[in-house]
Amino acid sequence: MGKIVGAGLISHAPVVMMSESTRMRANGGRDFTLATGLIRLRDEIFDVARYDTVVVFDSHWRTTTEAVVAAHARRSGYFTSDEMPAALRQLPYDLRGDPELAHAIAGVAAQRASWIDAVDDPCLPIHYATLIPWRHLGRKDKRWLTISVCQTATSADFLRMGAIVAEAIERLDRDALLIASGGLSHAFWPLAELCERMSGASSNIVTAAARDADLQRIAWLEAGRHDRVIESMPAFLRVHPEANFGHYLMMAGALGGHACASRGEAFSEYENGIGSGHIHLWFRPTGGQWPRAAPRHSGTPTGG
Repeated sequence: MGKIVGAGLISHAPVVMMSESTRMRANGGRDFTLATGLIRLRDEIFDVARYDTVVVFDSHWRTTTEAVVAAHARRSGYFTSDEMPAALRQLPYDLRGDPELAHAIAGVAAQRASWIDAVDDPCLPIHYATLIPWRHLGRKDKRWLTISVCQTATSADFLRMGAIVAEAIERLDRDALLIASGGLSHAFWPLAELCERMSGASSNIVTAAARDADLQRIAWLEAGRHDRVIESMPAFLRVHPEANFGHYLMMAGALGGHACASRGEAFSEYENGIGSGHIHLWFRPTGGQWPRAAPRHSGTPTGG
């Protein structure tokens, strides 16, 4: 049987793509731990763990009528961000995909009456929430598979989608790492203030309420209390987490949902990204495995 070897809530803050000298200058002479933490993750996890495929829940890939899993055998080219083309421009990429797993996920979704479709359209865009982790953590011999965050999904939908991903991984005999690529609270400073808020200091988070909400959830995750994070989603949504925290919730659903008690290991400090909150947290299976969260039915699927 396949299994999830490990999983992480990983920031894709664009600052990690800046040169070290630029980062040091922006951060008062000290590097961002979001950048150094990715080096640690590669050295301690991605270069040594035994796995076949990395599954990325991409908070920048916002779909509307379903979640979509990229089913390409390979995706390659050059990427320039329409969001910040001066900072992220003409990045070369060459990702080996996992179409078999993509179609397995869509197949399980169809059986479970959920909303996930597998798409291999060569014109389908790719997003930097996939490419930034891949640039730091990717290996040529490993497959990378991206899943969108559906902007009309509820927290319950996200958890169910994650459980479907876990079931497909198990059925297909894949060993996988999961990346929930995204941040915590996600509001930015007004344009005129951005340059004065570039450092990673948590005092630069837009509001104290957002910072406190982020820190509470980090504490829960470090204590293995995924149930508290899930149950408190209505309150967390009030501080506008990135992508409604769908990237994390899908990952959590794959790890057992409310039953998951894996403690998060911090691979960075909690740092500011021009007003938004970021951290790298890594989760390992307890007792060698994750609890199972059974997917529930959710109407008639549109795809899969």
